[in-house]
Amino acid sequence: MALLSLLDINLSFGGPAVLENLNFQVDPGERVCLLGRNGAGKTTLMRVIAGEMEPDSGDVFRPNGAVYTRLTQEIPEGLTGSVHDLVYAGLRPNDDHHEEDWERDVRVEDLIAHVGLKPDARFEELSGGLKRRALLARALAGQPDLLLLDEPTNHLDLDSILWLENFLLEEKVSLFFVTHDRAFLRKLATRIVELDRGRLASWACDYDTYLVRKEEVMLAEEVQQAAFDRKLAQEEAWSRRKPGAQRKRSGARLDALKKMRAERAERRTRQGSVAMQLAEAGRTGMKVIEAENLTFAWPGQPPLVRDFSTVLTRGDKLGLIGPNGAGKTTFIKLLLGQLAPTGGTLRHGTNLEVLYFDQLRAQIDGDKTVADNIADGNETVTINGRTRHVISYLQDFLFEPARARTPARVLSGGERNRLLLARLFTKPANVLVLDEPTNDLDAETLDLLEDLLVEYQGTLLVVSHDRDFLDNVVTGTLVFEGDGRIGEYIGGYSDWMAEKAKRAAAEAAAPARTEAKASAAAAVPSPAKARKLTNKEQRELETLPATIEALEKEQAELTAKLADPVFYKQESARFAEVKARLETIEREHATAFARWEELESAGRAK
Repeated sequence: MALLSLLDINLSFGGPAVLENLNFQVDPGERVCLLGRNGAGKTTLMRVIAGEMEPDSGDVFRPNGAVYTRLTQEIPEGLTGSVHDLVYAGLRPNDDHHEEDWERDVRVEDLIAHVGLKPDARFEELSGGLKRRALLARALAGQPDLLLLDEPTNHLDLDSILWLENFLLEEKVSLFFVTHDRAFLRKLATRIVELDRGRLASWACDYDTYLVRKEEVMLAEEVQQAAFDRKLAQEEAWSRRKPGAQRKRSGARLDALKKMRAERAERRTRQGSVAMQLAEAGRTGMKVIEAENLTFAWPGQPPLVRDFSTVLTRGDKLGLIGPNGAGKTTFIKLLLGQLAPTGGTLRHGTNLEVLYFDQLRAQIDGDKTVADNIADGNETVTINGRTRHVISYLQDFLFEPARARTPARVLSGGERNRLLLARLFTKPANVLVLDEPTNDLDAETLDLLEDLLVEYQGTLLVVSHDRDFLDNVVTGTLVFEGDGRIGEYIGGYSDWMAEKAKRAAAEAAAPARTEAKASAAAAVPSPAKARKLTNKEQRELETLPATIEALEKEQAELTAKLADPVFYKQESARFAEVKARLETIEREHATAFARWEELESAGRAK
């Protein structure tokens, strides 16, 4: 029996239909990812599914007693109290007493521990990211039949995202979720559906296959529409050439022309792509920022940054990774000179023009119109020396003229993000600082932003928990490793994980190698005890080289596996198993090698 069924759902708000003749169902155990451009109506569809909004027509079928829980993008206002009380309020009513009270208490405590919060912490005093963790725990506490997640990874740190992925997989909860985190999507989705121009299309494949098939469908649609438009133009030309008498004899053809005109008028074209262009300032010196034993701490607090040294050169693109509350934003302000270090030295290069994209989008004035947020009341903006009308410029960022004249406070999260990018990119910069730029951006805009940053000739500092974004953009990574220590690694997220695995494998193998060397030393006989080999020992000596070679081959394969980022994406659950096998091989290899040396020595002495 389907967990959810939509039949001929239609919904509009005065303009083109947001949802048009939707037919769709979710089966138990499915994890369905909903994709679509910003403003396509994804949140609206989730509200219809959750029963928070009624469609204009059509039916929504839900099994009797089914519980649907939706976690929204926005943090609800007015929530107060302890984290424990908030999460406990998410439990289902226990009217039939199918659970003991202690079981409910344990589930709440486990969820709070999993999201890394203190039960007695006050919800209203938490940061935005920690509030989202608490709300997620509340949503999961009720063990919903269908969990609706709207951008669940926004403002979560990497550890929380990885925990969420594993938790949802282990719990086998049925999901309907919206995300633009491609790594999260690849890990969780069993099916992809896309909302485009009011219609819903289902793709029973993985994300990378979807991208290929979607491109094929778009190309086919363009070819079909071009052929239709050529045919319409030909028929229009025919209708103008024919005299009235012949028109009467061609009534069927004229009727067909009318239908073609109506069909063309009703066509909804795909929303265009953002046209982003950075206004680059003059080049900086080769050395942009130099830090030596940099330390920073708030008064009476342990250091957020301890003895950090680096040299940031022109063209470097660094990603910052760390848990929420680790001090990433403070660290950026420290590097930019907005905060004075409490220890060490900081030097800036010459000709720095810095643009800062803040995580909270505080640079947007909600009372001003979208256009005034860009041009401060002027009608034009200047980009790379070229003057453009502000409305035309905003259309590059997918703001229609009417939308450009509305107050910024009514914008969605994705629109606010695009507006801030549009505002920043009017100003020349050679040092670009982006704090969580990927939140709320749809996949197409995210791809364009990545391409822009890869081609950017200036210096980039970016805070992000989007693993694919980091892999695609940055050349180096700074990782907050606790106790104020910041590690520096070459490459992106996957490169950091590979280096982390290598270190873990080396640390795990070190005691085994020490033990093996000691065993080998003890096993080597003294010359005085040399003796003739027995037939059994002779056969053992002959087989040992092949055994040692096989162990070395397996050892090399496992070491390569632990160094491969793909292993952690596809088989992360096998890390402990592979690591344990590698340790066993280390010991077996040492023992076999020692035994070979022993028998070889005895054979030479006979």
